[in-house]
Amino acid sequence: MSITINTNSAATVARNNLNSSNNLLQKSLNRLSSGLKIVNPADDAGGLAVSMKMSAAIKRTDAVNTNLANAQSFLQTQDGALSTAGKVLDRMSELKTMSTDVTKNSTDIANYDTEFTALKAQLNSLSTEKFNGVSLFTTAASATTLEVGTTEDGATTISLDQAALANAVVTATGAANLAAFTLSNATGAIENVATLRAANGAQSSQMAFASDMLTVNKQNLEAANSRIMDVDVATESTSLARANILVQAGSSMLGHANASSQIALRLIG
Repeated sequence: MSITINTNSAATVARNNLNSSNNLLQKSLNRLSSGLKIVNPADDAGGLAVSMKMSAAIKRTDAVNTNLANAQSFLQTQDGALSTAGKVLDRMSELKTMSTDVTKNSTDIANYDTEFTALKAQLNSLSTEKFNGVSLFTTAASATTLEVGTTEDGATTISLDQAALANAVVTATGAANLAAFTLSNATGAIENVATLRAANGAQSSQMAFASDMLTVNKQNLEAANSRIMDVDVATESTSLARANILVQAGSSMLGHANASSQIALRLIG
């Protein structure tokens, strides 16, 4: 190899190697300091695109789970109203039975009838209850439904019934007074309310399982996204140590390469 002054090929090679090692060192430092495997899009363009879609799916999954929790609260409030309606009907049937006591005079029966009238008003009031402005019960003869999404892509839903409470207890609220109210009216209305509570419980159970599935989906999405985006600290620490040694070695060799041109001065002198 010839000895030259204008061109120092060894120094050029050493400089290029040093730059390459320094880039690796900076990349490892960026990854370890941020905790991310993909700091810049150029690190893994395809992986970044997949990660962005997964991150959006994770956020939607959280939102759907929140919606399901709110729907559960709706159902719990609805069941509370149905439970109260059942208690009211129990009391109305009790009043009817007590009014048939031969030892009760007309004043006693009139007092029972006063309470009966108040309980009818309470039943009617329950049928108009709302949850955050949304009616718990429909005023129509048949139940209507509210669609609640159970997947982040909106492909699957659960029908949330707005039970027709007024229609279920019409035999009780429609009686003009206690005398016109029969025990068969009471038992029929109680059975109707019991059926509504059973439907309510079935929907609540279905939503609980849907929420469990969303929790599992989110966990797996986060794990998959982590494999794309999160840096493996152990592996990257090894890369950092290697790059650090190469930078130090490259700096030393570049100094030696630059000094090697001084041989030409000795020859000239």
